Amino acid sequence: MKKLLITRDIAAPVIAQARDLFDVTVHDGGALDATASAQALRDYDAILPTLGDDFAAPVFDGDLRCKMLGNFGVGYNHIDAAAARAAGVTVSNTPDVLTDATADIGLTLILASARRAGEGERMVRSGAWGGFGPKNLLGTHVTGKTVGIIGMGRIGQAVARRCHFGFAMEVVFFNRSAKSVDFPARQVDTLAEAMGADFVVVTTPGGAETTRLIDKDALAAMKSSGIFVNISRGEVVDEAALIDALASGAITAAGLDVYENEPHVPDRLRALENCVLLPHLGSATAETRQAMGQMALDNIIAWARGEAPPQAVN
Repeated sequence: MKKLLITRDIAAPVIAQARDLFDVTVHDGGALDATASAQALRDYDAILPTLGDDFAAPVFDGDLRCKMLGNFGVGYNHIDAAAARAAGVTVSNTPDVLTDATADIGLTLILASARRAGEGERMVRSGAWGGFGPKNLLGTHVTGKTVGIIGMGRIGQAVARRCHFGFAMEVVFFNRSAKSVDFPARQVDTLAEAMGADFVVVTTPGGAETTRLIDKDALAAMKSSGIFVNISRGEVVDEAALIDALASGAITAAGLDVYENEPHVPDRLRALENCVLLPHLGSATAETRQAMGQMALDNIIAWARGEAPPQAVN
């Protein structure tokens, strides 16, 4: 029986099925650092890892027992897929199943940051609320505004659909390649043009090609009334530049679900009242997380049977 390491405690039905098919170990010590990942590649036939586990290029050096990484998550920038391929290790991910849940978080952040919901809840919980006032915590309207989508993949399109059909928003988008969609949306030629929308939502994949795509210059293209939302990966944004823009009032607000050095969130960012901060909740529904675990396991099962994993990425 092949040995399988599951690096986090995932949905019980998925683990139960895995135990029927593999000799399973569930790691309960948090994210794997590079040393632990390198050892796991030598001890197990397959691994079901997730965000935070360090599978950078150096861990694939040497003679490896492991030949399959069935990643839990659509993003796999914590895995050097090219180094894995060179070492004979197949990598898969879990696209599609988390699209709607992540898009819903995008809308949550748009609404919460526009209507200053985080500030309002803190006010009520602290006992500082003195009752209704005509000018208390005035936010900005969402309906009818313009949204700029950065990265028009599955999640970007799902956010755009919600914005257009739910809030009558005008949709513009910036994408590295030409993209046609079946609802009103206008592709723009430059990142700066998309950043000039009333709301900017980043949904681009992570990885070397998009690291710090949203830098000081990109943020400078936003309106002073603009609201910035990131539901992609933390490293896509120059976090220090974003903090400066928020602190100086160069932009009005932000809603973030991801951070540059998770789980670390800078003190300066946590201190800002004009920023809604979530703990990477994009796919965090019971249904979605179980579906992600099942897809990751299904890829590993296919590999174990000698078949091509359906969601292989390398």
